[in-house]
Amino acid sequence: MNETLAAEILDKLKNGELQQYLVTKEDFMEFRKVLVSRDDFKHFRGVARHNGEVIYQYMKEARS
Repeated sequence: MNETLAAEILDKLKNGELQQYLVTKEDFMEFRKVLVSRDDFKHFRGVARHNGEVIYQYMKEARS
């Protein structure tokens, strides 16, 4: 995964084109780097799964 692809995925989550996205253990650090640099970072929720996978979703209200 590269920064451009991660940004596209995050935009699709925000726009409702994707309901959720599964990030593998191998892609996590690159994906997270792009995620935390966004202004709307707190609108994304990551749910940890087995084997280091994380499912990300976009929430309308920011978490605290």
